[in-house]
Amino acid sequence: MSVLVGDCREVMRTMADNSVDAIVTDPPYELGFMGKSWDSTGVAYDVTVWQECLRVLKPGGHLLAFGGSRTYHRLAVAIEDAGFQIRDQIMWVYGSGFPKSLNVGKQDGCQDWQGWGTALKPAHEPIVMARKPLDGTVANNVLTHGVGGINIDGCRVGEGTGETKTVQYPDIRGNNYNNASGTVEYTVTSQGRFPANFIHDGSDEVLELFPDSKAGKPRDDRGTGGIWSESMGVPCGPQYGDDGSAARFFYCAKASKKDRNEGLDGFAEKRPDERTTTGMETFDEKGVAKQANHHPTVKPTDLMRYLCRLVTPPNGIVLDPFTGSGSTGKAATLEGFTFIGIEQLAEYAEIANARIKAAKL
Repeated sequence: MSVLVGDCREVMRTMADNSVDAIVTDPPYELGFMGKSWDSTGVAYDVTVWQECLRVLKPGGHLLAFGGSRTYHRLAVAIEDAGFQIRDQIMWVYGSGFPKSLNVGKQDGCQDWQGWGTALKPAHEPIVMARKPLDGTVANNVLTHGVGGINIDGCRVGEGTGETKTVQYPDIRGNNYNNASGTVEYTVTSQGRFPANFIHDGSDEVLELFPDSKAGKPRDDRGTGGIWSESMGVPCGPQYGDDGSAARFFYCAKASKKDRNEGLDGFAEKRPDERTTTGMETFDEKGVAKQANHHPTVKPTDLMRYLCRLVTPPNGIVLDPFTGSGSTGKAATLEGFTFIGIEQLAEYAEIANARIKAAKL
């Protein structure tokens, strides 16, 4: 489906109740970013936006919405006030952010304030993970509506050996588990690590934050409800036998060089910020090249594919009410999902449609 142009509130009102499986979106952060008028309207805090999202989403369906580090709280409150259940916060950490800090020392009369600024370098963006209330139990919901869970195995971190073996654990499920005797057999398959609520871009700047570590011993995810502890001498799940940076415990979403402009041959090239006067350095002053995809907040396709896959069932429908340049649509298409996009600005919708079309080829 092509990207629909218009105010997402008006467009969603034309959609049927319970008609989409997942919503993955990157709404405005309401910071007035790069002087863009669309980033300071308050729409991300408008409860009616998220009420429409709630209405069109199937019971038990998940919503993932990016937020700004200093405005995230207002976004999360609006989503919760609309009727969603806040399930978690995913942290997207990257090393490519530009400091957007005014140089105090360059202001009139402030020569003694050299080295002082007004903001930190951005290096993370939080993602609201919310769910529409279930229709009964999780089991009833997934059987009735086809949604309600998250795709753990489809989003595991790294690769396991695939080896399956039967192992014995002490039977500690009773009330007196510290003194229990006997063993219980479980079939364990070596898979990738359980997905975490932390994602990074693999840049050198981010990797330097992590220490080197020996082979990890993650908690076993058999789902038995038993209590397992290394202090009791009980193995805590599959042993991976690897070592290196602890960054390997978390999903790494790298951005390719061609990702941003793929499918945009013939489009006019611009900079995200064409301002000529500012209290901060412009992209021109920073030496940022003009690009066909000049949207200032493009997300890596690998990241958006992972997020779509995490919350969308096979052959499901993904909605993005703030499509921008189409990163979610491109990702959903590559994952085999049906995509519905809404974008207020025709200029960005044209870019999004071209990127999604290229993903279908």
